[in-house]
Amino acid sequence: MNSRLIVHSEEGLKESPNRETPDFPRPLKIVAHLISYVFHPVFVPVYIVAYLVFIHPYFFAGFSPFDRSRTLIMSIMMYSFFPLVTVGLLKALKFIDSVKLNTTKERIIPLAACGIWYFWIWNVWRNLPDYPEAALTLSRGIMLSVFMAWLGNIVMKISLHGISMGALVGYFILLGFEVTMNMGLYIAISVFIAGLVCTSRFIVSDHDNKELYGGLALGLLSMWLANLFG
Repeated sequence: MNSRLIVHSEEGLKESPNRETPDFPRPLKIVAHLISYVFHPVFVPVYIVAYLVFIHPYFFAGFSPFDRSRTLIMSIMMYSFFPLVTVGLLKALKFIDSVKLNTTKERIIPLAACGIWYFWIWNVWRNLPDYPEAALTLSRGIMLSVFMAWLGNIVMKISLHGISMGALVGYFILLGFEVTMNMGLYIAISVFIAGLVCTSRFIVSDHDNKELYGGLALGLLSMWLANLFG
């Protein structure tokens, strides 16, 4: 469905979603909102990095506790903290109306800024000695996913949650091909989380099927390209 333009008393013409969403029970909406916040796109990369650093037995096995903690802190700063601060500043300066980025226009600057943060952490990691290729593929894929989101945003209000879930599933599938250990359980968990998040977005967001499934496809494509050109 398309957006429509409305006349705001102070700001003139502005974009407004023109979608109808089913009326779900309030407890279900609360759970869906909680899931959407816990697996917000700015947090998902940090969860994956935490898995690589502290759970997977291979990639960071030779790293000291300090280096492992440094890696996680870097990911928190660049994938979560700086993007959130950027959106907060844009809201304070009235460049955007809501931190929820409800329109395609409001997403342009935040996505471009995230692209800068994500490029920075990829560039730092690739220049660190003996850094595991799995971490470089992840950072490269996340960087590509935000540029995919920026381009997709030109066409429609692409689901950012969908892109992050596509990247999550795509990355764990790649790990299943790259490592000798059985990744079946973790791939299944990633698919379950993706289904949970996407269902939640259907319940509490105004995204239609095309925007959500398109986001999933772009996330999967980002990780595939990251691996292909690694």
